[in-house]
Amino acid sequence: MPQLRYRSRSYRRIFKKTPGGKTVLRYKKKKPSKHICAKCGKFLHGVPRGRPYEINKLSKSKKRPNRPYGGNLCPECARKVFKQEARKE
Repeated sequence: MPQLRYRSRSYRRIFKKTPGGKTVLRYKKKKPSKHICAKCGKFLHGVPRGRPYEINKLSKSKKRPNRPYGGNLCPECARKVFKQEARKE
C-alpha cells in the first residue's frame, strides 16, 4: 500500500526497473500546464513547462522570450499592443 500522501492523483505513477531486475513504483509530481497568452489564450512558445525548482535551474534567457511582454503575450498580441502604443503618442 502506498503512503497516504501518494494516494491522490496529483502524483504520476512511474514504473522503474531497478538494477536487480525488480520493477518498482515511483511517484512523481505532474508537470504544470502550458503557459497561455493573457489576451487570446494561445499556447506560448519558448516558455518551458516545469516545476519551479526545475525552472530556477535554467538561465534567465531560457526561462522566457527576451522581449517586452515575453512570457505573458504571444507575438501577435504583443505586436498589436506596440502598434496601439505608437498610435497613442
